[in-house]
Amino acid sequence: MAHAFDPTILREYDIRGVFGTTLGVEDACAIGRSFGTLVARSGGSKVVVGYDGRISSPMLESALIQGLVASGVDVVSVGLGPTPMLYYAEASMENVQGGIQITGSHNPADHNGFKMVLGGRPFFGTQIQALGAMAAEGDWDDVAVCGIVTQADVLDAYVTRVLRGLDGLAADKVNTLRVGWDAGNGAAGPALELLTSRMPGEHHLLFTEVDGTFPNHHPDPTEEKNLADLRTLVAEKNLDFGVAFDGDADRIGVVDGQGRVIWGDQLLGIFAQDLLRELPGATVIADIKASGALIDTIAAHGGVPLMWKTGHSLIKAKMQETGAPLGGEMTGHVFFKHGYYGFDDGLYAAVRLIAASLRLGRSVTDLRGAMPEMFNTPELRFQVDESRKFAAVEEVRERLAKTEAEVVDIDGVRVTTADGWWLLRASNTQDVLVARAESETREGLERLLAQIDKQLALSGLQRGEQTGH
Repeated sequence: MAHAFDPTILREYDIRGVFGTTLGVEDACAIGRSFGTLVARSGGSKVVVGYDGRISSPMLESALIQGLVASGVDVVSVGLGPTPMLYYAEASMENVQGGIQITGSHNPADHNGFKMVLGGRPFFGTQIQALGAMAAEGDWDDVAVCGIVTQADVLDAYVTRVLRGLDGLAADKVNTLRVGWDAGNGAAGPALELLTSRMPGEHHLLFTEVDGTFPNHHPDPTEEKNLADLRTLVAEKNLDFGVAFDGDADRIGVVDGQGRVIWGDQLLGIFAQDLLRELPGATVIADIKASGALIDTIAAHGGVPLMWKTGHSLIKAKMQETGAPLGGEMTGHVFFKHGYYGFDDGLYAAVRLIAASLRLGRSVTDLRGAMPEMFNTPELRFQVDESRKFAAVEEVRERLAKTEAEVVDIDGVRVTTADGWWLLRASNTQDVLVARAESETREGLERLLAQIDKQLALSGLQRGEQTGH
């Protein structure tokens, strides 16, 4: 029997919706039938499944598995855990050809979704649209024998693998560190407790109990207000730095010993400095929203900066294409192919931050303090009708093409001027435009924002009320 999805849930990077409104158990079953059919048709026979701590996740997992086994593939269920634990299971288990994590990531508590891997590669974009088309047509194979379901506990093996990020460092050096951690009641909690129990040093943990209602604060470390508890902990305990995770722990947020946020592109700069000591000349990939200071840092330390499209799936795919050992996004997704698997893992990134600090011989606070103080905006997100968002950006690009402006247009338009740079791009997941600007002076930043506003006005738009992720 065919199944039609609400078209709003088939996103660029994954499948996401509001449980009980745009996303339900019937959708999960159909996703399983379609994904399982793709795996079987490509010669595969086994898929690993995991889920986060949201209230709706166990229900969606049950329906997803029902659809997968109905397509004839076997399922290995790894249970509750962070998304990178699922990625680890898919990458390390024998005879597994795909993986699906049920997760709402950093979205509100009533949201949920699916992040998928097929054949060791991110499953996104046109693949997701094709999956939707398969379901709409009922393009599923009838099988004589359903697949079987087995359970696997991979938490211990996953944490052991993450800890290898400290290999080569003397335990007594790690032992001097005092770190704060905030799991945000997300799926990172149990893994974080096990990880820190095995690490040298002094560790102070917040909100490790998995609770899909997120009673303490929302698990999105890209919003500064969600780092308030961690900042307080770092200040009260006089810790070296603090680490926070989003709801499924594939993203990392950091505050230094003074409570200053170290944003995703700044973290990538620290990781690049460490990496390039071992791999001079390596390519480091950053998304289009990254600071110009990061590009300069990568180049100054002998690396090759490569700017690419925003989106965790897009960055991972570009790393596989180019062989880059490191990549990252403003949103705190960090991808280590060097010493790891190339997927985004907030827990592993935290371990590599400790390692980078020790190898560079500088505290996280000192590394943050050495960064140039730029004047920049956060992501300015404002609602624009779905039918207008891409068209408006294309209008801006066409106007700029007729000028002498220095433009990078791989994902929206990023314009470099004497004052710095500004960016305007359409979100792939929401009906919003995203703007950002950066300058070395406050006055320069104002001029850059005026350029954005001018271009929007020429397309009959304005930066309206800000909207969340």
